[in-house]
Amino acid sequence: MKILVCISQVPDTTTKIAFGDNNTTFNTAGVTMIINPYDEWYSLVRALELKEAGVATAVNLVTVGKADAEPVIRKALALGGDEAIRIDTDSNDPYVVAAQIAEYAKSEGYDLVLCGKESIDYNNGVMGAMLAEMLDMNYIGFASSLDIAGGIATVKREIEGGEETDNSPLPLVVSCQKGMAEARIPNMRGIMAARTKPLKVVAAAAVNPVSAIVSYEMPPAKTGVKMIDADKMDELVNLLHTEAKVI
Repeated sequence: MKILVCISQVPDTTTKIAFGDNNTTFNTAGVTMIINPYDEWYSLVRALELKEAGVATAVNLVTVGKADAEPVIRKALALGGDEAIRIDTDSNDPYVVAAQIAEYAKSEGYDLVLCGKESIDYNNGVMGAMLAEMLDMNYIGFASSLDIAGGIATVKREIEGGEETDNSPLPLVVSCQKGMAEARIPNMRGIMAARTKPLKVVAAAAVNPVSAIVSYEMPPAKTGVKMIDADKMDELVNLLHTEAKVI
């Protein structure tokens, strides 16, 4: 069984971000880029666990990005991926990303495609479903558990008020969230091996985007906290009625 894991590059959440060109572009200067945590901690690690258990024979990685994305996918190789594919284009449109991956994957015979439930930069959470449609595969989203036996995937996912268990034949696309696996850290052996593992660059397909970012804006600055003396309950009640906001 061959598994394809979708890897996206995102800004580290501790990095201070800024916008340029009249707030129409994201300024990457000085920004540390990392593997999207949902891709790394859950989908990639679960794929590696399936290979270690003898269920899968190969775990390949794919990313849509320019050359600056290669350090991120090399880290994914260091965790244990067998080979990586970089599709040589860059887009923040999830339709374009899904179409690029589908164009590559449709002739490669993958039995299982895993991705994170969303990327932590744009939080769209739609790429996995789009990819499944383009590949004509079944799709199960927001999964917290995945097991495979006899060509059938058993997937658990959280629903409102409980948990749902689904069975689906392969091939299948699954988007993964917390609970799927435990995060790993690359060891020195994996880091050294990643330098020589295959990283294939594929030309991008001609895909027209269906969405575009008009502008960015920072969230409003947080205001200070008002401290009220314990003996001034009337003032506290008045502020709760006039100033407090329900979030």
